[in-house]
Amino acid sequence: MRNCLLLCCCLIALCSPTVTSVAAQSPLENVPPVATYSIVAFDPQTQELGVAVQSKIPAVGAIVPWVRAGVGAIATQSFSNTQYGPDGLSLLAEGKTAAEAIEILTNGDSGRGRRQIGIVDATGNAATFTGEGCMAWAGGKTGRHYAVQGNILVSEEVVDAIAAGFEQSQGELATRLIDALQAGQAAGGEKRGMQSAALYIAREGWGYAGLNDRYRDIRVDDHADPITELRRVYQLHKQLFPTPQ
Repeated sequence: MRNCLLLCCCLIALCSPTVTSVAAQSPLENVPPVATYSIVAFDPQTQELGVAVQSKIPAVGAIVPWVRAGVGAIATQSFSNTQYGPDGLSLLAEGKTAAEAIEILTNGDSGRGRRQIGIVDATGNAATFTGEGCMAWAGGKTGRHYAVQGNILVSEEVVDAIAAGFEQSQGELATRLIDALQAGQAAGGEKRGMQSAALYIAREGWGYAGLNDRYRDIRVDDHADPITELRRVYQLHKQLFPTPQ
């Protein structure tokens, strides 16, 4: 009996993955950077919160945008820590400001030097963070009710153009966010080009059939001109699900 128990223990030990082997499967160095530019924003008139993003990786919408109605909007990119999304929204829900949430998230992250994040809360306060190890050009800026950030950009002018595009645009939040992305691309965009884009807007009670808050959730996962395609799909979505009056 004792020999059988020893044999079983040995087999379990051989079949069980070790911490080292699991970690070796996904080191930071093997994760492609989410080379991108994004904007997070709040509309005080409608209380909408949203994120728009473009990147030279496929399906950027599965990584960067995190939004919760009445709480905030977050974009997490570069060597993205996706846990920043749910954790950051929880911090905002607890009453932390956008700046406080970023400080807490990054201070507890050993990879903070390669992270980039933008947050806007449900009062319109915004903050952005760019780690010193993000690929140039990398940086961000904040304005009234929004934050813009980008990495592997042709220059700082891209971020400035996104901000200006958002401020100068008229209409509902979705239109302004897409206009902002288009302005950033017109200023040169990313060094590596374009591939995917996403728009995610939360508005309380305005999701499908009024059963959730996912008001606009549109993704272009692989396209030669993803921002133009994002606008086209948004217009289709708007026809079927009109703007609330």
